Amino acid sequence: MAPMQTATMISLALYFILMLGIGLYAWRKSTEDSEGYLLGGRQLHPAVAALSAGASDMSGWLLLGLPGALYLSGLVEAWIGIGLFIGALINWIVVAPRLREQTVQYGNALTIPEFLSNRFPDKAIALRLISAIIIVVFFTVYSAAGLVGGGKLFESTFIDGQVWGLSPYTAGVWLTALVVLAYTMVGGFLAVSLTDFVQGCIMVVALVVMPLVVIMGEGGAGNVASILDGVDPNFLSWFGGLSTIGFLSAIAWGLGYFGQPHIIVRFMAVRDGGIKTARNIGMSWMLVALIGALGVGLAGRAHVVANGLTLEDSETIFILLANTLFHPFVTGFLLAALLAAIMSTISSQLLVSSSSLTEDFYRLFIRDDASEKEMVNIGRICVLLVSLAAIFIASDPDSKVLGLVSNAWAGFGAAFGPLITLSLTWKKMTGAGAVAGLVTGALVVIGWIGLGVGDSTGIYEIIPGFIAAWLAIYVVSKVTAKSMPGTARSAA
Repeated sequence: MAPMQTATMISLALYFILMLGIGLYAWRKSTEDSEGYLLGGRQLHPAVAALSAGASDMSGWLLLGLPGALYLSGLVEAWIGIGLFIGALINWIVVAPRLREQTVQYGNALTIPEFLSNRFPDKAIALRLISAIIIVVFFTVYSAAGLVGGGKLFESTFIDGQVWGLSPYTAGVWLTALVVLAYTMVGGFLAVSLTDFVQGCIMVVALVVMPLVVIMGEGGAGNVASILDGVDPNFLSWFGGLSTIGFLSAIAWGLGYFGQPHIIVRFMAVRDGGIKTARNIGMSWMLVALIGALGVGLAGRAHVVANGLTLEDSETIFILLANTLFHPFVTGFLLAALLAAIMSTISSQLLVSSSSLTEDFYRLFIRDDASEKEMVNIGRICVLLVSLAAIFIASDPDSKVLGLVSNAWAGFGAAFGPLITLSLTWKKMTGAGAVAGLVTGALVVIGWIGLGVGDSTGIYEIIPGFIAAWLAIYVVSKVTAKSMPGTARSAA
């Protein structure tokens, strides 16, 4: 391994050690019972909750997928980020305070499926089982997207030969998975949240520093704009070549926030009275991070053009800039930021998947009298099983991060978004309506992807899935309300 690569590896190794250390700290603090392992005892500091929600949300697509899209198509792709920002803000205002209150009110629910079953007891088993299946399936795909990001990082950084006898891509996938597994299995929710906080800080620093360095290196923002105008006169246009369908599909990413279990579970864990503070911190962090990601994609394209470089995979522009513009030790820090984005999301998704398998399947169907220690141990086994499935999916080096994320994001957004929002705000919603919305949203998204309708129409699958689920909940609840009076609030 070359000296420069050795220096980068040292920086990455220090980052891995820090994450494992946090995992050990959390293991000693909050893994004695299920509430501690799955929700950190509902005592999460607002700042930790805010950055944990942001870091687990933004994943590798913030440093890989979104900059890559901007690198290829220009500023028009920024509408994805704008849609996400609006959706996240509404999520913090509408969903967060209500979910924090009602999950305690309805039987101190530790998972989203458990909350839904307590909210609609007449359909408790159906809701828990279907929710758990959807969570595990889509999160396995989502986790695979993160591992693909880890593989691409190593593939683009260590291009000379093999790493530990493996191809750089395969080594990246396995190393990312193993470190995430270690601190997630050991420390549970508190470890995931604390590592997310640290990772969120690292990510935002990298996203501020990198575009500034690139812009100054290319002679300032004006010169960067001139270079991009030479690439395409519409490259810096907000609407250049953008159709109405394309605009709506980009903005519609924001709809997904209301149904992302790994994000909204943070609302359940924040300490009492801390939602507003967490919202302000989280939205400020998100604004800076999104602007930085846009800068990486646009300034990165200018740098590549101005210096006659070649970039085969647009999603690796962050990695290319890190490797070519900075000292190896700084490069290691920047690549750690990328790993932070990847690992923060994978760990959250693995833990939510584990919680569904343990609380909504194992306890419900296998051992309802399982001890707290047994449930924590089963949860760790489930984390391992889901991660192995994700590794299998991520084994294809041609996988696209943004594509995998968009599919999983749409699946959760359509299945859970209308369901969570209406269950928190509409008292007349029934259990039958909840089941109808959950199933309809998931099936429409899966069908839309499977039949290739999105490819032919350009309509992002979350739009038809979200609308269909909302209508299904409303219509079925209206039809069944008279035959089941009082069901919607009977668990209060």
